[in-house]
Amino acid sequence: MNPLTDLIQVNIPFTMLSKTHLDRFIKHRLNPEIGFDAESLDAYPFSHMEAVSGRLRDAGLSITFHAPFMDLSPGSPDSKVRELTRHRLLQVIRLIPLFRPRTVVCHTGYDHRRFWHIRDLWIDNSLHTWSRIAGEIRSGGARMMLENVYEQSPNDMIDLLENLKDFGVGFCLDSGHQAVFSTAPIPEWIASLGPYLGQLHLHDNCGNQDEHLAMGQGCVDFRQLFELVMAISPARPVITLEPHKEEDLLLSLRYLKNLWPW
Repeated sequence: MNPLTDLIQVNIPFTMLSKTHLDRFIKHRLNPEIGFDAESLDAYPFSHMEAVSGRLRDAGLSITFHAPFMDLSPGSPDSKVRELTRHRLLQVIRLIPLFRPRTVVCHTGYDHRRFWHIRDLWIDNSLHTWSRIAGEIRSGGARMMLENVYEQSPNDMIDLLENLKDFGVGFCLDSGHQAVFSTAPIPEWIASLGPYLGQLHLHDNCGNQDEHLAMGQGCVDFRQLFELVMAISPARPVITLEPHKEEDLLLSLRYLKNLWPW
């Protein structure tokens, strides 16, 4: 049987991976979910990206991407903001042939508190943005995943997923974000968006802040989550651990080992 680390991804910003953690990921055979931000996309030449990707591929590691999201808004009523959003996402897409990621996780950017009064416009703008991006990602051999962040319920995402299903777009359920920002319980999320579920982001918190604690250190009911996911399909989604401290990775691995249903 494969070690648990062979079956999951571990999040890591590209700058951190490149500067200090590449050898460690390779040595310990940790599959990276590489997070790209504006700084990393602008600071590193293509040749450097090629060198890092080559080492990861030579090591036989599985790779997933997390696209940039800070200050980006794919559904913004401001065309210049949407233009910048597309630019940043296309910067990541050009790296797909190098790294060959399985998935590219993207934030929808929706926040009910900001966009409730222009929701229909925001959805239309988002679909225009995501249709192009999802098509490019699919053409590159990866699958785009839309992740919940500030969404209050699955109703805030269902229109996007239904209208992007022809591009194979999936749903990435983030356990920590659901616990902090959602007013809908986990069973409601799974019942509504289960058919699109393709990835899980696993981290914990106490329900007040997006703390990215180790699994089992907060209020998230991971046993219930896994039972609900298994009930809709025995197939294993892509699973990413998102610790913000190295010691939390070890705690999450120990915790996950006792619950692992696949």
